[in-house]
Amino acid sequence: MSEIVRVEPEQLPPHTPTCMGCGPDNPNGLQMKVFRSGQQVYTDVVFDERHAGAPGLAHGGAIAAACDDLFGFTLWIAGAPAVTRNLAVDYLQPVPLRQPHRITAHVHAREGRSLHVSATGTGEAGVVRFTATARFIAVDVEHFAAHGDLGAFGDMLKRFAEEGGD
Repeated sequence: MSEIVRVEPEQLPPHTPTCMGCGPDNPNGLQMKVFRSGQQVYTDVVFDERHAGAPGLAHGGAIAAACDDLFGFTLWIAGAPAVTRNLAVDYLQPVPLRQPHRITAHVHAREGRSLHVSATGTGEAGVVRFTATARFIAVDVEHFAAHGDLGAFGDMLKRFAEEGGD
């Protein structure tokens, strides 16, 4: 009988310290901590008054931003630097402020330079509150270098270019 091997989730580094989604140095951002577990990435996010839309509810744009940022971490799975081409969010239930929501994402298809990714946002009691899909387009590392100093982000992108996906 084979033994089940459990792999601990790996916390991934932020895109940049000031990234609006995952940057720890951005006081107005979402400050998402993202983890990889096998072929998916996830974050537990709590929207607060900085992310409010209707009274007591998260703004749809904040939800979309969280999904887009998390999708950026699926690049660890794909092993390729890429940028968002399009993003669609289906808002299924209201998303209350000050409650944890787990967003889980994965790559579900790759066609040439296109990466197709999807996510599910689940609130308390397992209620699916939103889903999202996006298409990313693989780019060269130079695409990002043209816009400023890449720092550690550049090291990550170069690693993708050298190693490819898992």
